[in-house]
Formats: sequence, structure tokens, C-alpha cells
Amino acid sequence: MAEEIKLSKQTRLAVWWRHQFLQGSWNYERMQNGGWCYAMIPAIKALYSSQEDQSAALKRHLEFYNTHPYVSAPVIGVTLALEEERANGAAVDDAAIQGVKVGMMGPLAGVGDPVFWFTIRPILGALGASMALSGSIVGPILFFVAWNIIRMAFLWYTQEFGYNVGTSIAKDLSGGMLGKITEGASILGMFIIGALVERWVSIKFTPVVSTVQQSEGAYIDWDALPAGTEGIKSALEQYASLGATGLNQAKVTTLQGNLDQLVPGLAAVGLTMLCCWLLKKNVSPIVIILALFAVGICGRFFGFM
Repeated sequence: MAEEIKLSKQTRLAVWWRHQFLQGSWNYERMQNGGWCYAMIPAIKALYSSQEDQSAALKRHLEFYNTHPYVSAPVIGVTLALEEERANGAAVDDAAIQGVKVGMMGPLAGVGDPVFWFTIRPILGALGASMALSGSIVGPILFFVAWNIIRMAFLWYTQEFGYNVGTSIAKDLSGGMLGKITEGASILGMFIIGALVERWVSIKFTPVVSTVQQSEGAYIDWDALPAGTEGIKSALEQYASLGATGLNQAKVTTLQGNLDQLVPGLAAVGLTMLCCWLLKKNVSPIVIILALFAVGICGRFFGFM
């Protein structure tokens, strides 16, 4: 019986160090796949001896990947565990590994920004800035050192956590835990992405459907406003009671306004579904991006978007 292959701490440290450059080759087609594959190379060399297996693993990890660069660490930890089990003969196929990656990256991406960009970094920046304003050179040094210690420590310990948890997941293949984890993570990831479509995708149709002259009192009569601050106060009070439709005598209804009344974000969802359908038909993401640019430019030029 062949000796079980285990990833050494030295190899995991090499992956951890390389993983800090996850966004080094970011691209619009597969986003962080290059940095991810670069981080996995030490583990791939340690787990697979034949060039054929190493090439297959590299190809497997060049698929689409994108999440917050710091919370990506537990994902790579779980992936290391799955690759280790696969190298030891477990029934872990390409779809299972990619499914776990995609399923985890979606939910975790929404955690990274609030924790790191909107909490830890501003706090450390404010502390360093206050010390710098008092004339102390320690301020910027403190920010730089503290930020990198927190960042690097988080990457290492969450990678190790993912690696240890991932090993237990992979060993329970007979019980179907891996399938349940993959399915659950995928459902949660798709739910998060679906909820953010209306926020991420912006599309507005500008054609005017109707123009109606409003009756007196339903709009702000700008010529009748008193001069000075009293006029400003009166305009604000009327706007508060009338809303945006009271800014002009003519009430203009656009195609986008009707769509928003029907289902808010309907156009954004439709565009997203169209892009998903095109990707399913093996249309290149680059072609889709260029097509969206062309449609946007034409829409702006001809005045329908």
C-alpha cells in the first residue's frame, strides 16, 4: 500500500505566501484565476509526481475565481484538503473541487469588504493619522505594521482552518457530506449574487412614454417663490410634500419609470439572465463585455439609454 501523501507545513506556508498576490494577474475574463493557480503550484508539485497530473491540476485551477482577497484564505485551505485527498485516491473530481470554490467564494465575498475595508482599515488609519497629526512618525509606521500583521495572520490561520475542516469533509465522502456542502454553498452563493444583481447592474431606458401638464398646486411655481432664503425654504417645503414629480409643470413618464413600477430592477435581471444564457452557449466573456460596451455607447448616442 502506497504511503499517504500529506502537505507539509512548509508547503502550506509557500501557498500562504503566494496567495497574498492573488490579484497580481487579475483579468476581466476569469478574474483572480491566475493568482489562485500561482498560489496552488507548491501544493500541486508536492501532491502529484507526474507531469500529466500536474498539468491537469493547473488546468483545473485556472477556472473562473473571484472573491475578496483576504477571505479567500479558507477557500484555498479547503481546496488544499480536497486536492490532498484526491492525490491519495479519494473520489474527488474536478466538478466537486470547482463547486466548493464557487460555492464558498460568493458568500465570503460579501464579508470581506465590511470587515476589512470598512472597519479594520479605517480604524487603524484613523489611529495612525491622529498620531501623525501630532507630529509623531510612529503613526504611519503603526498603520503599516499593524495592518500587515492582521492581514497576514488572518490569511494564515483561516487557511489552516479551511485545511483542517476540508480534510474532515473529504473523508466523509461515503456519507455524502461533500455533495451537501457543495450544493448548500452553491445555493447560498447564487442567492447572494441574485440579491445583489439590482445593485451591481445598472441599466436605464430613457424613451419618454408620456408628458402630462400638471394642474396648479401639483408642482412648484418657481416664478412665484419669494426671493432669498425664504424662497429656498418654500421650495424645500413644497418638494417635501409634492415629491420629485413636483419639480416641473410637465410630468414626464419614461419607459424606465414604467418598468420600475412593474418590477423594480427588471431590466437588470433580464440583462443578467441574458449574459448567463450566452455564457451557457459558450460565448466568450470578452465578446459579451465588448458587446455590452457597444450597446451602451449606441444607446447613449441614439438616446434610448
